[in-house]
Amino acid sequence: MAIKITDECINCGACEPECPNNAIYDAGAAWRFSDGTGLRGVIDFGDGNTLNAEETQAALSDDIYYIVPDKCTECVGFHDEPQCAAVCPVDCCVDDEDIRESEEELLAKKDWLHMGE
Repeated sequence: MAIKITDECINCGACEPECPNNAIYDAGAAWRFSDGTGLRGVIDFGDGNTLNAEETQAALSDDIYYIVPDKCTECVGFHDEPQCAAVCPVDCCVDDEDIRESEEELLAKKDWLHMGE
């Protein structure tokens, strides 16, 4: 699963620098797969879809900080717990019940995100 930021977010920004995958962005900020990862050039999602890692993607929220689910590994392989949730002063970094991934899937995502580093 991924972590999501709820609308209780106070936009303090404490979570953003803690993410080892650079999956957290400020409200309204565009994002890229290449930000804070080893992904460069055309990336293959393994399902027939490809994308340029440096291509700018639209913000997922214009109101609060947000987490890109495709970049979130819940800090598996880096830390014992999600660091965004550990530092959030209002406890708004929570499990995203719509995205469920096993530890093995999260480790594979971590390896994919940081290949070539």
